[in-house]
This record gives sequence, C-alpha cells and structure tokens, in this order.
Amino acid sequence: MNEFELLGPLAWGEPCGRAQLKACAEDFQVDEVLDIPLSGSGEHLWLWVEKRLLNTEEAARRLAKAAGVSLRQISYAGLKDRQALTRQWFSVHLPGKSDPQLSAAEGEDLRILDIQRHSRKLQRGAHSANGFTIRLTDLKADQEALQARLQTIAAQGVPNYFGLQRFGENGNNLLGALEYAQRNELPVQRNLRSRLLSAGRSALFNRVLAQRVQHSTWNTALEGDVLAFTNSRSFFLAGPDECHDPRLAQLDVHPTGPLLGDGELASRAQVQHCEMQIAADMPELSAWLARANLQQERRILRLPVRDLCWQFPAQDCLQVQFILPPGCFATVVLRELVELLSVTEAVRACEF
Repeated sequence: MNEFELLGPLAWGEPCGRAQLKACAEDFQVDEVLDIPLSGSGEHLWLWVEKRLLNTEEAARRLAKAAGVSLRQISYAGLKDRQALTRQWFSVHLPGKSDPQLSAAEGEDLRILDIQRHSRKLQRGAHSANGFTIRLTDLKADQEALQARLQTIAAQGVPNYFGLQRFGENGNNLLGALEYAQRNELPVQRNLRSRLLSAGRSALFNRVLAQRVQHSTWNTALEGDVLAFTNSRSFFLAGPDECHDPRLAQLDVHPTGPLLGDGELASRAQVQHCEMQIAADMPELSAWLARANLQQERRILRLPVRDLCWQFPAQDCLQVQFILPPGCFATVVLRELVELLSVTEAVRACEF
C-alpha cells in the first residue's frame, strides 16, 4: 500500500521539492506538553524521560524493572515515535514506598531528566499537545516556494490525516484488520486487537478526509457537519449560522469526520450521506468495527499548526518547529512541504 492509498491528496499543491527525514534521531525531536501542576507529594512518582531510538512501551518496561514493580504500575500519556529523540512523562505507582533507585533503567538511549511526586497517576491522553523540532536534510527545493508554503500552512493548517505510522510497515496493520474483518473475528491479544481496530478506523477516516480535500471542503463548514474546537471532545451541529462562525477562519473551530463504530453517525444531510457511502464502500470493515463495540467518535478534519517557525541552517537544510494537538502527526504537515525520502531513498536519489 502506498502513501496516497493510505492517506489522500495534498491540500496545497505539489511538494516544493524533496528532503530526507530522520537521518539521525536528533533530526526529529518531540517534547510532550503537559499542563498539569505537580503537587510534590503523593503515591505516584512522575518521571520526565528523554528517549533516543526507543519506543514508549520498551521505556515503560525498563522503568518497571528498575523500580521493581509490575508494568501495570507504569503509566504514560501517549506513545511517541521510536525513530526520534523524544521527551515525555511517565508515572510509577508506589503506594507506601520511597523513591526507588532507577539508574538501572538509564543508558545511552534513556535518561531521566526530572523526578517529582504527585497524588494521581498520569492518565492516557492527559497531555495537551506535542512540540516538534524537525530538521529536513539533503534538501532540494526552492526556498522562496517553501517559505510561501509554510506561510500558507501557518495561516490555514493542513488536512488532519492519520499518518503512515498508524497503518504499520507497508500498511500491514490495515491489511491485518481487513483479514480479521473478512473472517468476522477479533484478535485475542489485547494490544494487537487495539492496533488493528485503530488502523481500520483510521483508514475510513482518511477516506472521508481525502474526499473532502478533493472537493476543497476539508477546511469549510457544510450544513450537517459536526463541528468541534481544536482541543475539545464536545461537538455541535452546523446549520446556516454555524457555517459562518468567525471562529472557523480563526482556526479555533473545525469540521470533523467519523471514527466509525456502533450507532448512528452524528452528522446530518449531505455530509452524513457521503460518510455513509464511504463506510458502505468497505462494508466488511465497517461492520467489523461496529461489532467490536466501538462507539461513534469524531476527529477534526483540519489540523491547525501552532507557533510554526522555520529557518535554513544550511542551503540544503530546513528546520521547522511547531505544536500539534495530541494524536496528530507531524509527518502530515511535512508532506505538504516536500517529498520525504527515507535514508535508502536519499542514497538512491544521489546515484542519478
């Protein structure tokens, strides 16, 4: 499965050039933004951890082993990229226990930068945003065109596709979801079940969004749309007045698309008809998601890119910084700028 099949069309025209992404871990840095004041006391030990080329789940296992607790007693807000340098919070439940010695968990790929006590554990999804600092190297693009594209993205955002990471290498997570849907079965293993269900929902959402991008309505409210604020789980239906809400132009309110499950779609009119048609195009997958007892949810179609700034440290290098809401993908911002080459592709490109 290629990128276009899993995501969809670009919103702002052809890429301005091409560049290499993640030549090294430091080229892709992620900092979790957590707006929770820590009390300094309590039975939960919170850890601010820097990871290099290490995924969140493996870091959690190492922290649990060093702390002498079960993995169930380790919590984190969200999963972070493995191929990156990331900083995020973990919490360890230690009722009646003193701070453990955690140096055994540390190494070249993991450092504990801060330790604080708090009265509650860290909940999944508790972070308010993720901050990104990304360097694109081996850049072959016109700087003026890139700067114009960056200004457009800062002012109008990008389509909020689920990134390729959601679907696994070569789309294997989605292929697995389709196989289970055809057999009308669910994986027994909890982590696998969650991963495949997520890939299936994400694929259908991306199809809805791709259609809206094709029709240039992904950043416009239509009657029957379900609208939402950037960082809110509450929604409201768009009538004639809501379609002209000034907060749409300010990138505070956005149209949404469905994360399919059991029950009726919240959208109405032609919007609902189009969403139902896309679900009907993949009937086995849609029915499988409903049978898994997933509830209907919504996700914003437009991704605002907060505090976007950039510089060119060298002629062939672009560095960008921005902040995204939780669950959103930096790569869908970058693909609106340049064609992203892997290390292998970049080497191959230099041979011609």
